[in-house]
This record gives sequence, structure tokens and C-alpha cells, in this order.
Amino acid sequence: MRWGEIIKRLVLVPPTLFGVAVIVFVLLRVVPGDPIAMMIPPGASEADITRLRALYGLDQSILQQFVTWLGQVASGDLGRSISVRQGVLDLLLARLPATIELALLATMIAVLLGVLVALIGILLRGRRAEWVVDGGVGALLAIPDFLWALILLLLFGVLIPWLPISGRVDPQIEIDLRSNFYLLESLLTGRIDMAWALLHHMFLPALALALPFAALVARILKASLADAEDQDYAQIARARGYSRPAILLHEVFPNALIPTVALGGVQLTLLLGGTVLVERIFSYEGIGNMAIDAVINRDFPLIQGLVLTFAVLFIAINLAIDLVVALLDPRLRHG
Repeated sequence: MRWGEIIKRLVLVPPTLFGVAVIVFVLLRVVPGDPIAMMIPPGASEADITRLRALYGLDQSILQQFVTWLGQVASGDLGRSISVRQGVLDLLLARLPATIELALLATMIAVLLGVLVALIGILLRGRRAEWVVDGGVGALLAIPDFLWALILLLLFGVLIPWLPISGRVDPQIEIDLRSNFYLLESLLTGRIDMAWALLHHMFLPALALALPFAALVARILKASLADAEDQDYAQIARARGYSRPAILLHEVFPNALIPTVALGGVQLTLLLGGTVLVERIFSYEGIGNMAIDAVINRDFPLIQGLVLTFAVLFIAINLAIDLVVALLDPRLRHG
């Protein structure tokens, strides 16, 4: 990917975010439901309702509200949550690290499982056991992440209670970390006990997110390996006396990674979106769980901030995947 292409992608980021902001802002105010009605106590007077509407700017026209909010966003202020009554930016900064760590752990699990299954499947190519691998991959793909979350919760949280099924860390553990990246900071500072406790809570939700992703990686990579193994350079290496595992690892695997990374990047954005339901099921304290509360409470400022955050993450992931593909593919790297 040339620098001009990268600059073009970056230039398109602000218009994309602006379009997302317009759509979510208008839709929230067109859909029936009043956030003020969700927060007023019983017996509130009309004057109290009017005062609250004025406080959150809901007494203005949609255009006026949008211009005011856009000005706040430009200055780094995402507004104030109606339900939690805290700054939206502060809430996002407190919860976003938890979701990022969960998504990264799920991605690591998915890549390891997917690559392992793909290599096993290609080594069994042409044998009856290959159908078992393909059938298992198909079964994993057929079950969505939130259903895997329910299955894992019932299996390892109820029937065989080996792992915790709620929260980010045990309540009795005192958190004395400086950042909200608990797992990363605990690993960097040598707090192995803290990291182990965090991983115990993160494993089940991360595995639920990882299983469908791993199945997709396995299917794409196995197909790419099979296609690359039939190419001339692999046949030449075989004719020179190299073993099949050596050819797969050193000749075929690097070329098969390119389509796997390109298509897997799309699934990575879906994994990030899947954190909404999975975090809710496991009561995990991330932005996905917070998004559901925001929708239930009709918290306009918080929903708007969450949608913009997800949009920024999706754009960043797609750009990063394009760069990785360009680094792996010499044809793109050299223009």
C-alpha cells in the first residue's frame, strides 16, 4: 500500500465519522421514547420536567441540538450521561480498556486455534479424518458468539463450576493499578496474581468470542493452504526433496496468510461488535455492557459517544488490517 493510499484513507476518516454522527443523532430522536421520562421520579412536576429538558438541551430543535453537540465533540467533550450523570468521555475511558483487553485476548485465542486447526486439516487432506475437521469447523461457525457464551456459562459456571462467570475481577481483590488496562499493567508490573485473577474472569467471554472467529480463520487458511500447495513453487520444492510439513510451513504458509488476514480483519470488527451481548451475559464491565444499559435508559449522549467510539475502532482496525496485508504482499508493498 503506497503512502498516497494511506493518506487518502486518513482523509476519509472525518467525513465517515461525521456521517455516523448524523445518522445516530437523528435516529435517536426520531425513534419514540423520552430519556427524561426514564429518569424523573414519580410525582415530578411539569416545571421539573421542563428544567431537565432544558438542562440536557432537549428543548431545542434537532438541528440546534446537533450543532451544539458537534461543537462539544470538536472540543473533546462528548456530553454528560443522562442515566449515570457523569461525563461520557470519562465513562468511555473507564470502560474501554476492559473491552480492548477482552477483544485482544479473544483474537489471540482465535488465531492460535484457527491456525492449529487449519494446519491439522491440511495435513489430513484427502483422508477421511479431514471430514471430521471440516465438520467441526462448520459446527463452530453455525453457532454465534452469544450462544457460545450461554453454553460456556452453563457448562463451566453451573454444571462444572471451574471458572467465574461474572465481573472483571473478584470483588475481594483490591485494585491498586494506575490505569484501567488491568491485565496489561499487571503483566508489565509483575503482578502475576492479579493477572491470573483477571484471566480467570476473562477466559470464558473471550473463548465465546473466539470460537466463531477461530472457525473462520481455520476455514479460510485451510482453503488458502490447499490452493497455495497446488502452485508451481510448492511442486518444485517437493521435487527437490523437501518434506511436506517443511513446504507447508516455509513456502505455502506465508502466502496463504495474505487472504486469511484480509478476510479475517472483517471478522475482527464483528468480534468487537459481539462484545455487546457477550459482556452482558457475563456481566463484564466493558463498553459493550454499558451500551445495553444506555439503550435501555435512552441515554442519548452516552449512546452517541459509544457509537462514535465503535466507529473509530472499526476504522482503525480496517486501516491496520490493510497495512498488515500490504506488508505481507510484496506486490502491494512495492506499488
